[in-house]
Parts: sequence; structure tokens; C-alpha cells
Amino acid sequence: MTNPSPILERLFSLKGKAVLLTGASGGIGQVLATTLAEAGAAVGVHGRDLVRVKETCAMIEAAGGRAVPLLADLAEVAECRKLVAEAHEALGRLDILVNCAATNRRKPIVEVTEDDFDTIMAVNLRSVYFLSQAAHPFMVAQGGGKIIHIGSINIFYGLDTVSVYGVTKGGMAQLTKVMAVEWAADNIQVNCVTPGFMRTPLSKPLWEDKQKARWFRARIPFRRPGEPEELVGAVLLLASEASSYITGQNIVVDGGVLAGGSWLRDEALAEAE
Repeated sequence: MTNPSPILERLFSLKGKAVLLTGASGGIGQVLATTLAEAGAAVGVHGRDLVRVKETCAMIEAAGGRAVPLLADLAEVAECRKLVAEAHEALGRLDILVNCAATNRRKPIVEVTEDDFDTIMAVNLRSVYFLSQAAHPFMVAQGGGKIIHIGSINIFYGLDTVSVYGVTKGGMAQLTKVMAVEWAADNIQVNCVTPGFMRTPLSKPLWEDKQKARWFRARIPFRRPGEPEELVGAVLLLASEASSYITGQNIVVDGGVLAGGSWLRDEALAEAE
């Protein structure tokens, strides 16, 4: 394997950097954790299931990287703060925070309970707020840092049965802008990466349902779901020096869903069935 060019090394290498990545025990989070480690970062791998967290750590270590397993219930603010402190202590610094953890309970609005509402809000939005708040002083002490929120197409696209989830992701998008403005003077860049309709362990049943799969394909110009690996480029950009003048932005990785619809595509899909 040839060595990377000097410009790629300068712009995209994460050697010497420390990352805390929440929700890293599977799916998108696991892919991002292994990729950031491959780029040279030491990674604090967060999850709630120790076995799965250790699996991600083992993948990183097998490739020659450094990983630290971290457990926390992000529905609790005290545990969010503790998680950041533990990550900083274990890694020796904290340069990058990636807020990837999320939960959802698919229900029509009329069936959503207070517990549903509070749990989804706590994990998806409140934790992002207080994890970022807890990371701020460590980043300030180091002269700056990067915070990356993993959003959702539900920021822009209304879908039934995911009302609370959509609200949390919309709040995340606004929080990205406010944090970027408030913390620019501290040399902390805050951005969001928004996936479209992705194929993950959680969404697998949807893609295996013929009717739902057709619904998705009819709205995606590429006619296929996105893969977690296709988020890597955007996240690596925002985690690296290549994004030193980018803040408050939301990079959408959706295969063109938000670009618009296509009658020709719909007709082609109908003819194929």
C-alpha cells in the first residue's frame, strides 16, 4: 500500500486525536468508530451493551487502532456528564465528539405516551445538549475541537409514526447552528451530518418489506438505500483539519431524496413490477 500524499495526510489524518463516539456498538456508529480509528484517532466507544461495545473495540484493535469501551445511559444527564469525563480521562484528551446515539418508538401521534415522548427526547436531544456542554471545557482547554451531530432526513421530511423522533432531529439541527455561533470564539466547529434512508440493522425489516421497499425506492433517485459506509466521507471531513472553516452546517447524505421527485423514475419502477 502506498503512503498517503502529504496534502491528504495534512488535511484528513486524525493521528494524535481523541474521539468520543456515542452509539458506537453497531450500525452507523460502529462504522464511524472503525473509520475514525483507521484515520488515526483513539476512540472512546460508547454503548449500553458491554458485549457489543467490546466487539467494536476488538474490530478497531485488530486493525491496529486504540479503543476504549465506555458505558452510559444517555437518558440520564448525570451519566452524560460522567461519560465525557471518563472518555477524557481514559484517552488523555478530547478533540472530537460525535453524537450518534439515538432511539425511536414508531407510533401514531394519538398513541404516543409521556414515557415515549420523554425517553426519545432525552436520548436523542437532551443528551446531545449536555454531552456537548460537558465536552466544551475540555476542548477549550486544548485550544479547540470538533462536534458532529448525526441527524436524520426527518429534519426536513415529515413521516408518520415518527413524530417525536422528527422533533428531536429538528431540534438537533437548530442546536447545531446555535452551538456553532456561541463556540466559534473557542475554535470549536459544530456541524451535523444528515443521513437519508439508510440500510442499518434497525431499518433492515423495512427494506425486507416489499411494499415499504418500493416506497423508499420511489423517493430515492439512486433507487437504493444508503449504506453506513457512505456517511464516512462527510464525517471524516468534519472531524479533520479539512473543515477548519466549516461550522453550523448540515451535510445531507441522502442519495438525492431532498433534491426532488421524478415522474420518469416512478414510471420505470411501475413497469419493472
